[in-house]
Amino acid sequence: MLTEQEHEALRGLLGAWALRACLPEEGAALERHFASCPDCAEEGERLRRAAARLNTDDPLDQPDGLRQQVLDFCLTRRAADLPVAAWAAPYAAEAAKLDALLRDLGPTEWQEMAELPWHGGVLRRRPVDVLCHLTAVDGLLAQALGLPDPVAPVEGRVPVQGRVPGRSGARAERADPFHALLDRSDRLSRMHANASPQTVRSLWRAQSRAMLRGAEPAAADKCVDYGFATIPVRDAFLDRAFETWIHGEDVARAVDYPYAVPAPPHLRQLVDLAARMLPAALAGQRQAAYAATAPTGGSARTVRLVIEGPANGQWLIPLDGPPRDEASGEPGTASDLVAENLAAENPVAELVIDGVEFCQLAAAHRDPDRLPVGEYGDRAAIREVLTAVPLLSRP
Repeated sequence: MLTEQEHEALRGLLGAWALRACLPEEGAALERHFASCPDCAEEGERLRRAAARLNTDDPLDQPDGLRQQVLDFCLTRRAADLPVAAWAAPYAAEAAKLDALLRDLGPTEWQEMAELPWHGGVLRRRPVDVLCHLTAVDGLLAQALGLPDPVAPVEGRVPVQGRVPGRSGARAERADPFHALLDRSDRLSRMHANASPQTVRSLWRAQSRAMLRGAEPAAADKCVDYGFATIPVRDAFLDRAFETWIHGEDVARAVDYPYAVPAPPHLRQLVDLAARMLPAALAGQRQAAYAATAPTGGSARTVRLVIEGPANGQWLIPLDGPPRDEASGEPGTASDLVAENLAAENPVAELVIDGVEFCQLAAAHRDPDRLPVGEYGDRAAIREVLTAVPLLSRP
């Protein structure tokens, strides 16, 4: 009969026995003990089964969707401490995903250069500068929620004017809202030039959490002014989720890190936002092509956009400018730009594309001439839509 002290000594060997790390005589003594102690025998077998699952050849990166499955399961067992509106949920998920990537970066990875394509060209930025860019543009939404602007105003400077990359006189003033976003990013990068990357990450994460705390139903219809467009807060959160995903993927590609696409419900919201913004891009494309205002007599032609994959759905895209409010004569609102009532009128063409590929095209990360799509009907109309989608991208 073993004493309590002898029993505890053998019990303390269970972990090493499960990993086959005991001395031969210790393992033999423990296995003799199992014959008279069913509790130790059961625990030892459980530990050995668990140890068998540890395989150094298996990848450490979890399968796509596993994180979301775990979160969904947890939320069925316990409500979130901070309930998030449906229109803010994609941003919450993408910010958390990017934060997980950034926490894993080592010193050399923070020095890698990520390529950020957009319809104006390709920017090359270190991850910390990408983070400053996200923080600066997020700051426009933060201001609409009553939070401080992370980019300190420059004394005597017109806020909407920025630099033009690659042009002499980098401070040449111009009212270009896209380059104004770059200017905000550059200013924030200079403000934190001496800060560590993890300090910048903490500042960005604190702002993103504060924005989510402010994502209350009462704030949904407040306006966010990006300079090139004014959109409601509910759409601005989707816009920020979209850019956070795309730029997170840009950083992940630079450091060879696996990066999952958004969860299907979130992806569909992002597709919907891009589809609703597309008529404005089409109008701008036509105006540039013909040096005249896009037609304003209503939506004479439409293309049916069919999204396949997890974000599946259908939208009617007006080609000839947004519909007008018949009562006021004013252009329709953003939500009027896409009609999901497919019986409204007969489209001139149908465009079928995967949801992730559509979003990548909207981010100017795909070539519209090389994208696998299904085309039916008026090829010219389909071409018009495909070339307009990357115009949705911006720095």
